[in-house]
Amino acid sequence: MLALLCASLFLVACASDASLSTEEQIRDMHAKVTEIWQEVTGRRAADRGQDAALHAICQVRPSASLDAEKPQVTGFVLFRQPVPGAQLEAFFNLEGFPPEANGTKHAIHVHQFGDLSQGCESTGPHYNPLAVQHPQHPGDFGNFAVRDGGIWKYRSGLVASLSGPHSIVGRAVVVHEGEDDLGRGGNAASLENGNAGRRLACCVVGLCGPAPWARQAQERRKRRRENECKTA
Repeated sequence: MLALLCASLFLVACASDASLSTEEQIRDMHAKVTEIWQEVTGRRAADRGQDAALHAICQVRPSASLDAEKPQVTGFVLFRQPVPGAQLEAFFNLEGFPPEANGTKHAIHVHQFGDLSQGCESTGPHYNPLAVQHPQHPGDFGNFAVRDGGIWKYRSGLVASLSGPHSIVGRAVVVHEGEDDLGRGGNAASLENGNAGRRLACCVVGLCGPAPWARQAQERRKRRRENECKTA
């Protein structure tokens, strides 16, 4: 598998259009490598008669470098990728925000390193394999509103992957103190990290089985039924 991917990378590099800018060449190579990876992994899953879906979990803990008076956010993030190369679905289940923070928004991003040795500060910058500006990084998940001291949110169509050359497995998910300005802040930091502020909590993404996802999917169905009953 590794030899095949390396050979494919060599062929892609040779076939790249020299007239393109460096950024365009990176994007072009990423698209071609992803296509090759999808085809190879998809065939392997089909040959084995397996469900191609991948699942991952990230157990969120407060940053070890956080001041004691800051919110102590805990919880988890679950990811599901239906097939290699597809966009992600995710459940965000967090608690520990102060009750008076109801309605405030917090940015959540994927950072480059799964290193929590110095708290969330050692996770590095945003994961940005294509050298693009924020908010176009894989793992720029945007803002999440607090309700009753917590965040419980399902999102789909997330531009990140659990497989392939740009997988987020082994990297960190970081919950920020502030709101993401989505690149509209008018300064350099806005195009790097959205001016999202301190890092409150973080975790490292690891592959897991489908059971945690199934439980949250059941909880989502339950909440939808309850909401339908309230509005009926």
